[in-house]
Amino acid sequence: MGTATRGTTHPNRLRRMDRWIAAVHGAELRRSPAPVAVDLGYGAAPWTAVELLHRLRRAAPRTRVVGIEIDPERVAAAQPYAREGLTFHHGGFEIPLGEPVGADAESGAPPAEPGAVLIRAANVLRQYDEGEVAAAWQRLRARLAPADPARGTRGGLLVEGTCDEIGRRHVWVALGPEGPRTVTFATRLASLDRPSDLAERLPKALIHRNVPGEPVHAFLRDFDRAWATAAPYAAYGARQRWMTAVRALTDRWPVVDGPARWRQGEITVTWAALAPHD
Repeated sequence: MGTATRGTTHPNRLRRMDRWIAAVHGAELRRSPAPVAVDLGYGAAPWTAVELLHRLRRAAPRTRVVGIEIDPERVAAAQPYAREGLTFHHGGFEIPLGEPVGADAESGAPPAEPGAVLIRAANVLRQYDEGEVAAAWQRLRARLAPADPARGTRGGLLVEGTCDEIGRRHVWVALGPEGPRTVTFATRLASLDRPSDLAERLPKALIHRNVPGEPVHAFLRDFDRAWATAAPYAAYGARQRWMTAVRALTDRWPVVDGPARWRQGEITVTWAALAPHD
């Protein structure tokens, strides 16, 4: 279910997204008795899946990564890279995870696959029409592990977004089983002229909404203004200028992270603040 991507990728391309996932979602992975993370649409070479396993296991050592590709030839080409904790499956938005668990003895229902604690879909929806995004999100969210109040978990996380070819600029949406939660902008600060440079990497749900009257356009406009006002801090480096600009934004926008993430060249705001107008 889905359409094959172009398949082009580069080693270390998704490092910013992976670093954020490990920091923000690592506790959820550690709480899961059998944490499964999915790299959806990893491309013609499985570098991103291999790297995801390495990075997540530093945060949650029991994590298992499943690379999923809709192109059978890409799945076959990835098999030499399979190892303990890393497998590759043919599939799409239906998210085949592998081993089924927990048959219902009374109803006779077939065993069900456990939900994924993480689905990362980077540069997958870029080629789709904006009108197809909501349905794709819904299918993927249905494959997330549900929230478990007894264990204090919010459920699985879908991270869907876009980055440039070498991973300098990313924007992604984080969604739980209940729907979209946040939007994160992340960049290599030394390469940034102004924050609105990130507009070209907005995910499909937002990229066509960067026009006057839409919230994401207002946010990037305000970010550029805060960046310009923070210009004197450039004498101390791009990081200090970024942090000063982000701090100024907190007066007008619901920024949900803090200085530890800002120092990484990130800012995360609530989805509700940037959601497109109907």
